[in-house]
Amino acid sequence: MAWAVPLFLGLMGIEYLVARKTGKNYFGFSSTVSNINIGIAERLLDTFTVGIFYFIYDYLQHHFGVFNIRSSVLLWIALLILTDFIWYWYHRLAHEVNLLWAAHVVHHQSEDFNYTVSARITVFQAFFRMCFWSVLPVIGFPAAMIISVQLVHGIYPFFIHTRTIGKLGILEYIFVTPSHHRVHHASNDKYLDRNYGDVFIIWDKLFGTFAQEEEEPEYGLTKPLDSHSFLWQHFHFILEIFYTLKQTKGFKARWHVVFGKPDHIDPEIRPKLEERFLFRNTTTGASKKLQQYVVWQMGAILLLLFLFLLFENYIPVFAQVCTTLVILLTLVNVGAIMEQRRWVFFLEYARLVVTFTALFYIWPHPLLLLVFAIVQLPFFLYRSSIEKRYLQLVYGGKR
Repeated sequence: MAWAVPLFLGLMGIEYLVARKTGKNYFGFSSTVSNINIGIAERLLDTFTVGIFYFIYDYLQHHFGVFNIRSSVLLWIALLILTDFIWYWYHRLAHEVNLLWAAHVVHHQSEDFNYTVSARITVFQAFFRMCFWSVLPVIGFPAAMIISVQLVHGIYPFFIHTRTIGKLGILEYIFVTPSHHRVHHASNDKYLDRNYGDVFIIWDKLFGTFAQEEEEPEYGLTKPLDSHSFLWQHFHFILEIFYTLKQTKGFKARWHVVFGKPDHIDPEIRPKLEERFLFRNTTTGASKKLQQYVVWQMGAILLLLFLFLLFENYIPVFAQVCTTLVILLTLVNVGAIMEQRRWVFFLEYARLVVTFTALFYIWPHPLLLLVFAIVQLPFFLYRSSIEKRYLQLVYGGKR
C-alpha cells in the first residue's frame, strides 16, 4: 500500500507529460488537487478497514461457507470473474439507489478525466462493496483469496481513467477499456447509466447497459458540484437525502427517497443547502502563491502518508490516530484554502495542537511543554493580528 503511492503518482505524472506534449489540456489544478485529496483519505482509511474486511470474510467463510474451496488455477479465474460480476451489480445499483449513490457520487464529480480521477474513491464506497462481496466467503472462497483478487481487481480500473489512450481493437469486445469508461463518466444524455463493468465489458453487453464511445464526452455530474470543499464533496448528497426526507410524508415516499433513484431527490434542494452550508466566496481564481502553498501542503501530506503506510506496524496506536487526524485536517484545509475560507487559520492551529500531542506522547519531555507554551503565548495575546497576517500571506491583498 505504501509503495502504491509513488507508483500511481509517477503514472499520473507521465500521463500529464504525455497530455502536454500532445497539446491536450486534461488536467485542471483545482480538480487534480481535489481528486488526489480524496484518494489520500481513502488510502489512509484503508489502513484500518482492509484488515477488518479480511476478518469479516474469514468469519463468514468459516461459519457460513457452503463449500470448502481450495486454491487452484481454475478457481482463481472463477473468483476473478465472480468478483467482477458482483462489482457490475454493485456499480449499477450505486447509480440507481440513492443510499449507494451517496457513497459513489464522489467518484463522478470531477469535470476532468485522467488518472487522478481513479483516486476519487471514498471509504464509504469501500464498505458497501465489501457488503456485496460478502457473498463470496459464503460460497466458500477463503478470505486470503478474496482479498488477493480484490487487490488485482482494484488496480485495473486505474488504467482506464484516461483520455490519452484511444480504442484498443479486439480488446474492446472483452475488457473494459478507457473508451468504455469515458462513456461511463460522461454527463451526455446518450451516455448516462452505461458501461458499469470494471474489468470485463461482457456484463454490460449481456444486461443491456453497453454504449459505444462516439462523440467526445462531457465529464462530471449532470448538475456540476462547483466546489472544491473536501467535506462538501463527501457529504452534499447525504444532506440532500436527509433534507428531502424531512420534507417527505408517508412511508412509501420516504422509502423511495432512500432506496429509489437519484431522480427522487428534488434538484432545487442543493442550491438551498449550498446557500446554507457552503458559504461561497466570490473571489475569482487562485494566485500563483496560493497554488504553491497548496502544492507544498499536498507534497508534505503525501510524504507523511507514504511514511505512515510504510512504518505503520512500528507506530503506536495513539500516534497513528494523531497522524490520521493531521492528514484529514490537512485535506479539509487544502479544500478550504482553494475556496479561500477565513477559518483555515483555525485548522492550521488544530494541526499544530495534534502534532504537538503526538510528539509529546512519543517523547514526554518537559522541554516540549515549555516550547508549546512559548508558541501559545503570542497566539493568545495577538491572535487577531496573527490571523490577519496569515490570511494576507496565503490569499494576498487586504483581509
